[in-house]
Amino acid sequence: MVEDMIVAESSTKFGNYLSYLRYTLPTAKQLFGEHSFRKKKLRLHQEKIQQMLESFAVNGSMTTWEMAKTQSGYDAASVRALDKDFRRLLVGRRERGKASLGLVDIGLVIAEPKTENENTINSYRLSIHGILYCIATLELTEREIDIMASKYSKVLPMLFGKWEYLKSIIGSNIYNLQILASGVALDNIRTTSISNIPIFELYNYLNAKYQNYYESISENDLADQISLWFFIHSLTMYLLNDGKKGLQTWKKIFQNDKELSFWFFSFVDETITFYKKRLDSASELKF
Repeated sequence: MVEDMIVAESSTKFGNYLSYLRYTLPTAKQLFGEHSFRKKKLRLHQEKIQQMLESFAVNGSMTTWEMAKTQSGYDAASVRALDKDFRRLLVGRRERGKASLGLVDIGLVIAEPKTENENTINSYRLSIHGILYCIATLELTEREIDIMASKYSKVLPMLFGKWEYLKSIIGSNIYNLQILASGVALDNIRTTSISNIPIFELYNYLNAKYQNYYESISENDLADQISLWFFIHSLTMYLLNDGKKGLQTWKKIFQNDKELSFWFFSFVDETITFYKKRLDSASELKF
């Protein structure tokens, strides 16, 4: 029975970036608040949820017991009560013919089995959708975002895993991740007028590459999609603000990191191949 419970709790499902924008973000805002509990008073349930998400953001993976200890002053009775409350908020409540969605159901949190004293229990952490919701809604400080990046460096290796390196080059522009998390990135046909750099084509191929993963995507693929969005959007902003000078600044990102360079420009090569094939197929339109 315990094993069945653990498997069920670990079945977090989430889709691509578009799925985040169209489903996860609006659903989470409706259920858990459109603004931070620090900005405007929320219902008690919403405030508890946001406090939990913030705790995951700055602490990384935790069991419900570990989370309870951070908020209870190690009072045994309080820890037990909080542990039970946290579990309900994470996995939802299903009783008396009624059900309420938990953070795992929505896709904001992932449950990962871990062994402790020969017992298997769940440790919880933010999913990528959860990371984006926190950035979009909780009004985290830059320092808190830095801490979250360090805690989730393995989840977003090409972005959070390179965080301090990227900051050393692009400075505060790194916090433009908030634009992506809120879903207001410049990714439409207007980008064709920026310069002779094919921004629109990069965005368009990125959409095409992940379009079939709306309902379900692996976390590694989603990490790539979000990270690629970030670098393409950064290029867009540099070109809009500084033109050729901005392009040279953006290129510095890849000059001293071979791993990052290979990863990103492999995507650029994919984009080139994609459009070559599309253009070749256009010949079939001729009489």
